[in-house]
Amino acid sequence: MGFVYYITVFILIEDWVGLQTSAGSLNSMIFTTLACLCVLSFLVGVLTDPGRVPSSYIPDVEDASFASDQEPKKNVLQSKYCDKCAAYKPPRTHHCRVCKRCILRMDHHCLWINNCVGYWNYKAFFNLILYATIGSIHSSVIVISCFRQKDWNYSGTTPLKIFYLACGLMMLALSVTLGTLLGWHIYLITHNMTTIEYYEGIRAAWLAKKSGLSYRHPFDISVYKNITLLLGPNTLRWFCPTSTSHLKDGVSFPTLRDTS
Repeated sequence: MGFVYYITVFILIEDWVGLQTSAGSLNSMIFTTLACLCVLSFLVGVLTDPGRVPSSYIPDVEDASFASDQEPKKNVLQSKYCDKCAAYKPPRTHHCRVCKRCILRMDHHCLWINNCVGYWNYKAFFNLILYATIGSIHSSVIVISCFRQKDWNYSGTTPLKIFYLACGLMMLALSVTLGTLLGWHIYLITHNMTTIEYYEGIRAAWLAKKSGLSYRHPFDISVYKNITLLLGPNTLRWFCPTSTSHLKDGVSFPTLRDTS
C-alpha cells in the first residue's frame, strides 16, 4: 500500500499535473483519503478478534431453524459440537485450522490480514477491499492519463516507458483482482452468506434437487435486511470500519422462518 501510494502521489500525479496545481492537489487529497481509509480498515481487520465462542454457550436443540422435526436431538447436538475445541459451537461457526479455534460466522482465513475473517471484523475486511479497489482504479486512471499526455518523441526514454508500462499493468491487475473480490463479497452480503456457506449451499442445493425439493439459504431474508445486518442500519456508517454497534452476540441470527 505504501509503494502504490508513493508512486501514485509523488511520481505519477507530480509528473501528470504537478502537486502544486488545483487538479494535482485534488487528486492527491482524494487518493490520500482512500489510502488512509484503506490502512484504517486493514488495522481494524488485523487487530479485531473475529469472534470467540462464549465459554457458557449451550446449543438450543429445539431450534427448528437448524434441525428438522424428524432429526434426533442427539444428532443435532453432535452437529453442533467441535471435537477439536471440545465444546459446542453456535450456528454459522466453523473451526479454523490456522487459528486453532472456532470462529463466529467464519468466512475464511485471510493471509492478507493474517487473521480470520469472522463476525466482528468482516465489515472491516469488506471496507478494506472496497477502498483498495477504488484506490487501484483511481491510480490506474492517473497512470493512463499521465502516459497519454506525455510527448514521448522528446521526453520518452526507454527506461521511463518501461516504468510507466509496469505501473499501468500492475495497477490494472490490482484493479481487476480486487474488483473481482469486491464483487464476490457484495454478492455474499446481499445473500447474507459466508464463503464457507456458499460452498455448503451448492451441496445442499444438489441434495435438495435430487430429492425433488428446492433449497434456499436459511439466513437470506431480503437484500436490504441482509445488508443492514452486516453493515448496519445507518447508510453513512456502512463505510466506517469501526462502526459495529449494530452487531450483537454472533451466536444467533434471524432466519427465513422468523420472518415468515
